[in-house]
Amino acid sequence: MPQKLKQMREIVLRELEHIPKWPEPQGELRMVYFNRRMHSLGKKVNRRKTAKEVLQDSITALRGDYPDFNFEYNEQFFNEPTQRE
Repeated sequence: MPQKLKQMREIVLRELEHIPKWPEPQGELRMVYFNRRMHSLGKKVNRRKTAKEVLQDSITALRGDYPDFNFEYNEQFFNEPTQRE
């Protein structure tokens, strides 16, 4: 079921707490993740993706610009079953 914009933002901002802001490519990851995750929670999406799926898609999208960078995130948080919304 689609969520209201405020609820969507709250979810995504809470998830972003588990993706570090620094060093710089992390900031780009956060930006890409925010946009993709908001879209994945929206009402026009064909298939709802989990937080982890969106994170992996975001990392893949940035891999061309940062082929050797090891993106960091809280793996335990993104692997929790509750992140499957």
